[in-house]
Amino acid sequence: MTKKQRALAIIERLKKAYPQAECSLDYDQAWKLLVSVRLAAQCTDARVNVVVEKLYEKFPDVDALAQAPVEEIERIVHPCGLGNSKARDISACMKMLRDEYGGKVPDDFNKLLALPGVGRKSANLIMGDVFGKPAIVTDTHCIRLVNRMGLVDGIKEPAKVEKELWKLIPPQEGSDFCHRLVNHGRDVCTARTRPSCDKCCLLDLCKQAGI
Repeated sequence: MTKKQRALAIIERLKKAYPQAECSLDYDQAWKLLVSVRLAAQCTDARVNVVVEKLYEKFPDVDALAQAPVEEIERIVHPCGLGNSKARDISACMKMLRDEYGGKVPDDFNKLLALPGVGRKSANLIMGDVFGKPAIVTDTHCIRLVNRMGLVDGIKEPAKVEKELWKLIPPQEGSDFCHRLVNHGRDVCTARTRPSCDKCCLLDLCKQAGI
């Protein structure tokens, strides 16, 4: 079985196992997803979803958050960790959205990358979830699982993993595939405990299983 064949088979299995492919960060506007994904670095999505409620109560739109003192943002987002750097990035990002894009999030990958605190993972998440464009989000779950499955070979750098996956994953499947990897990584193919291979729908397709 080639890597391409393995990838397509894995996509179909995951579709059946996790029919709802959704981002676990709560948002109803694109700028809010930008904020949440920055806060999610080294923090759980569940905690981010709680913290942003307080943030948006006080600063309900791009203009309000752009005008907010960085210290006040930091006080609210502190429970997510790395509060100082995250607050600075959020403030600078909102100012750039306000000043250069009329408060709107651009639907161009390179323009997203130019926003403070936005890397390839965040830009891909926005492109896929907000704008419905081809995207591959190489978070920790994705990197761990595609290595175990044999879709990439010992590659841990997110940008390199993304590059390899673009060769295997149909563009229209990329975003949902990565969301399903997150679900599978949390439920079955875990990081901190032994993977539950006996419950895995991909057992016969997984390179690590040796079948």
